[in-house]
Amino acid sequence: MKNTTEQDSNFQHLDQMSVSEILHGINQEDKTVAYAVEQAIPQIEVLVEQIVSKMKIGGRLFYIGAGTSGRLGIVDASECPPTYGVPFDWVIGIIAGGDSAIRKAVEFAEDDENQAWKDLQAYQINQNDVLVGIAASGRTPYVIGGLKQAKLAGLVTGCIVCNEGSPVAAAADYPIEVVVGPEFVTGSTRMKSGTAQKLVLNMISTSVMIKLGRVKGNKMVDMQLSNHKLVNRAINMLMQETGLNQAEAEKYIEQYGNVRKAIEAYRKEG
Repeated sequence: MKNTTEQDSNFQHLDQMSVSEILHGINQEDKTVAYAVEQAIPQIEVLVEQIVSKMKIGGRLFYIGAGTSGRLGIVDASECPPTYGVPFDWVIGIIAGGDSAIRKAVEFAEDDENQAWKDLQAYQINQNDVLVGIAASGRTPYVIGGLKQAKLAGLVTGCIVCNEGSPVAAAADYPIEVVVGPEFVTGSTRMKSGTAQKLVLNMISTSVMIKLGRVKGNKMVDMQLSNHKLVNRAINMLMQETGLNQAEAEKYIEQYGNVRKAIEAYRKEG
């Protein structure tokens, strides 16, 4: 395994830099991340196809990780219901150490290779589900153990790592390896590695939801209308789609509370 996430930074004497030098250095490193993700698109594609296939027959998508990786999985999972109007148990993020670890690190939580599978049992995980492990280093025991036991139980497994040839990738059916190289601050994988993981998670959940029919054209027609900004967005979507004026569109959105339902009602009445 080539452990690039722990390699020494390309920049020296950070503590002697000006603020401008620090910011430009970080930005210089960040510019390389999207290109690293691009190299992994073929790997992302095959995992997304597996997820879509399983979710079409009632399966769910689970993310497991520790520290920053676990938090990123939880963020991605938590954003699916408001964005796409899907049930809260379609995409589930689990972090080593439990929900308290979202805010405060739990010491040694990632070192138990059996704990992830125990955590997953609370969700009656089954062969229709997909488990994706997230670990920048690719060495996290919590993630390795969860993937191994999930594979034994017949689940489709994937992972997002930032090193080549890692134990996490070896434990997954469909590994995604985004090699971003050394961090600006040596070993601080919440930086480039975390950005790469976030980009890949965005790609996975967005493409899955599109293929599951949760987007019409380029619009989030099933989004939850949970604030005034989103209500106004919904009204504008309906006006664009149907030609209704604002007052008419407002009435439809108020009545149906959902862009898709409002469009369907308008067309049915027409």
